[in-house]
Amino acid sequence: MANLAMDTARLIGILPMEEQVFAYELVKRLVVAWDLDFTKATPEEALRMDAAEEGGFVDDADVDWENLGK
Repeated sequence: MANLAMDTARLIGILPMEEQVFAYELVKRLVVAWDLDFTKATPEEALRMDAAEEGGFVDDADVDWENLGK
């Protein structure tokens, strides 16, 4: 996460809870306005997707779909 985003999160964290909720809702509206259907990738996400595409594929038969979190 970018330093600016981390600094913003720290600043929001010192606000009273009601103001934190307001700031969260504002940021959420900005993100939705920027990417209505959440399909845009950040530069970091784009790099990770490129690396994944270059890394080959996994056969779905090799995935334990019942225990993805483990």
